Amino acid sequence: MGEFPAHPDNVEPEWLAGKLRDAGVLSDAAITSLRWEPIGTGQVGDSVRYHVEYDRSDAGPATIAGKFPAADPTSRSTAAAFSLYRKEVGFYRELHPSLEIRVPRPLAAELAENGVDFILLFEDLGPARGGNQLAGCTIEDARVAIVQAAELHAPSWGNAALTGLGWLHSGPEVTSQIKALYPQAQASFRERYDGLLAPELMQTCADLAAASDLWFGRETKVPCLVHGDFRLDNMLFDIKGGAEPIAVLDWQTIQTGSGLTDIGYFLGCGIGSSLRRAHEDELLALYIEEMGRRGVALTRTGIWDLYRIGALHGLSTAVFSAAFVERTVRGDENFLSMARGAAQLALDHDSLDALKGS
Repeated sequence: MGEFPAHPDNVEPEWLAGKLRDAGVLSDAAITSLRWEPIGTGQVGDSVRYHVEYDRSDAGPATIAGKFPAADPTSRSTAAAFSLYRKEVGFYRELHPSLEIRVPRPLAAELAENGVDFILLFEDLGPARGGNQLAGCTIEDARVAIVQAAELHAPSWGNAALTGLGWLHSGPEVTSQIKALYPQAQASFRERYDGLLAPELMQTCADLAAASDLWFGRETKVPCLVHGDFRLDNMLFDIKGGAEPIAVLDWQTIQTGSGLTDIGYFLGCGIGSSLRRAHEDELLALYIEEMGRRGVALTRTGIWDLYRIGALHGLSTAVFSAAFVERTVRGDENFLSMARGAAQLALDHDSLDALKGS
């Protein structure tokens, strides 16, 4: 087990009590009972909820959320190869205190030298309404998500103290590896979703694969922090019984780049084409307004190409992830939904033309 537990079964009351004391949420009470249950639908990490009892009433939190390496070996090896666990632990240790974006408060964040074994413990934000990629969302949900994107992007916009951390940057060897694997991912994606994705959308996937030299490894003139998987499944709404509107989860894909990547991703593969088409102008205007309130002046003309190029991130993520994480029924539906929305935005706004002209 090492110096910390890397599986839900291995968390012992005494160890947990020490971490809660270190986090300032428990005094000298002892934990007398501890049990867990799985929560969430993540495919790269396994999340649980602990139910905790103490030797004194109301001594500490009754429930705690935890996150561990994926039990599935394919997902776990992919996470290790691309430093996904290292990035999420690094986010909670080093970045979140400097940001206003609402995330679960971390109570413990431990990572082994192998980059695979880890544990994250958080405040439990329930009762809450989990975002659902397949069910979609309301325009109200989309608005509060856009505000959170600005809370992430604005403080880090061109801020080298935040964007310059070494563990955020994967290096050219990882980009080369992704480019080398992408044709295999595209072939697998085409075979899996043949007949399920409209021909013109499947062709957009193929066109992006053909333009992979332009897509992978792109650099941004003024980088900021980018969530990298900014979609409904990674959001909780009406947290703490409606006391707060939203929290953003799953920081395994934190990176640097254009903030419009998160926006293109969310409006493309995140909320579905119907809601996006009806409210696209409003949501882009809201993002510009919220960034301006936080000191970053943007214009519609200035962000437009970055936005439509950003939609391609949803497409490449869906294609690549479908090939290299654990396959599940919901996962298949999820990646199809992501690709459909992202490809439709790319078609609506000639995203590939913008990529080739950038």
